[in-house]
Amino acid sequence: MATIMRFVNSSLRSRMGHPSIALSCSASVARAVSFGVAAAKPLPAKVKIVEVGPRDGLQNEKAVVPAEVKIQLIDMLAEAGLPVIEATSFVSPKWVPQMADQVEVMQGIHKKPGVNYPVLTPNLKGFQAAVKAGAQEVAIFGAASELFSKKNINCSVEESLQRFEEVMKAAKEQGVPVRGYVSCVLGCPYEGKVSPEKVAQVAKRLYAMGCYEISLGDTIGVGTPGGMSEMLEAVRKEVPVDALAVHCHDTYGQALANILVALQMGISVVDSSIAGLGGCPYAQGASGNVATEDVVYMLHGLGIQTGVDLHKLMDAGAFICQFLNRRTSSKVAQASCKL
Repeated sequence: MATIMRFVNSSLRSRMGHPSIALSCSASVARAVSFGVAAAKPLPAKVKIVEVGPRDGLQNEKAVVPAEVKIQLIDMLAEAGLPVIEATSFVSPKWVPQMADQVEVMQGIHKKPGVNYPVLTPNLKGFQAAVKAGAQEVAIFGAASELFSKKNINCSVEESLQRFEEVMKAAKEQGVPVRGYVSCVLGCPYEGKVSPEKVAQVAKRLYAMGCYEISLGDTIGVGTPGGMSEMLEAVRKEVPVDALAVHCHDTYGQALANILVALQMGISVVDSSIAGLGGCPYAQGASGNVATEDVVYMLHGLGIQTGVDLHKLMDAGAFICQFLNRRTSSKVAQASCKL
């Protein structure tokens, strides 16, 4: 193991030259790295990044972000080469005021060919409004924790799954693809550790309903590579690995390590948020979503294709951080500003 890591570190240093964001590492070296996770596979040649910043990242902002700013951010993210950008959420403005401009945002985006712009729709009413506004893909969300489900959407896990049936039925009738989210897959703020088997069963139900992809979310960022490996081992027994994605928060600084383990176990879809937007409401002062810039930098360093231009991506991060008047949470963006 030590020999492998010395070889990788030496290779990285020899290729870096100047410490720039254009870090690259040969695919052959990347494929040789193994950390001993269960049934590790060769790393994928390409990873699809699902950008969740405009929705998951901005929804907790107290100050309302104008629709025109959201639209410009989404357009900049599309220009950076991101293939999927979660644009907004069709929920009641009463519960999420930040998303009250959902129709204006959806209709104002300059939709780029080849880019998908899914939206979150928690119920049939939200689905109908989303489709009317031009949405061509939607997402539904459940949880692997009973207490989290009851406190977040005021129903049990089973009840939430039953509610999604009518959304799935309508989506099938209209030919609209549906993505499913499972929250609290590695820990819950109310229950603590969540059983991998519970996560697997919820993911299985969503997949059986017709969700083409299931995103497994470490909602409070407490997961570690060991926990990620154990959870994915259980889930991929019930759901094909090519229908799975990971959604990691970086509250405890474990997100990139957890993503690497997921890649080694066959996952090739990763959710992330520009500039690390989106905090963890259960850990005061903690960081939230893993930054897209950091994920792209790591993937490119492993020789994995993303189709994303890191320079343009950082421009988008700088744009929204300047508007929010805050420092980026991306370590890559922070370091690049010092070079």
